[in-house]
Amino acid sequence: MGYAVVLGEALVDLLDTECDGEPVYRQAIGGGPLNVAVGVARLGGAVQFVGSLGDDGLAVRIRNFLTGAGVGLAGSVTVPAPTALAVATFVGPEPDFRFYGEPPSYALLGAEDVDADLVAGADVLYCGSIVLLQPTTLAAARRAWGLATGLRVFDPNVRPRLLDGPAALATLREVVTEFAAGAHLVKLSTADAELLWPGEPVEGVAAHLRELGAGAAVVTLGAAGAVVGAGADLVRVPAPKVDAVDATGAGDSVMAALIADLLVDGEPVDPAGWHQRVAFALRVAGLVCESRGGATAMPTRAEVMRRFAG
Repeated sequence: MGYAVVLGEALVDLLDTECDGEPVYRQAIGGGPLNVAVGVARLGGAVQFVGSLGDDGLAVRIRNFLTGAGVGLAGSVTVPAPTALAVATFVGPEPDFRFYGEPPSYALLGAEDVDADLVAGADVLYCGSIVLLQPTTLAAARRAWGLATGLRVFDPNVRPRLLDGPAALATLREVVTEFAAGAHLVKLSTADAELLWPGEPVEGVAAHLRELGAGAAVVTLGAAGAVVGAGADLVRVPAPKVDAVDATGAGDSVMAALIADLLVDGEPVDPAGWHQRVAFALRVAGLVCESRGGATAMPTRAEVMRRFAG
């Protein structure tokens, strides 16, 4: 089995909670791509995280956490900046993230920092999330995308708070279109789909991504499962019933599970294969939702099998 490269951001989440009746923020290592990398490793895949990490104590914790989780850091760089923070306030079913740090530590990976041999040797390359919004890291992602010889997977993972008006959204839509056109797999959430293509039903978005050139398109629907476009027809795959307490990292775990299976068996040979893999990925996400935390909630295959035995 080969390895995956995950290119994107790593940061520290400050999660809104309470302690002794007082509001406090719980610190957690996060970033959508970081969650994906940890999820792949927990599911048994070999993975390298490529990104820029700060030069402070929080960055040391991130590095130690990733190393402890079995994620390689051969393609990551240290930059002279404090670690970016994402403050998450829970006011609904999904956390509301606000980002702090100027310049953001995750936004300083340049195209020249991308290890060509590492990327070209990967069986799977993941790009996506908020690095798409920064010129420097977008250039790095584009270079990696061009260097890839294996399967390319993409997740826009849109953060509306970081979009400065309609022009920024239009630019992001162009970037998403660019990456989707060359992707073997695109995964996005209902919220992503509604923001990027307002008024379009999720089935229409999945079909559009396929028309752009994506080999397969998966739109996650939360507790309702996912829409899968991987052939002539669009299929809804149901999610398992779970006792959800925290959805943080659920979408990232879906991508992690799909990448882990791509590493084991490559692309499915028919649409039914994609449907089976998405069903497993939704079980992974369901288990993630049953415990608090993003990266720390990523399960092993054995844990998924025990939870959903029979």
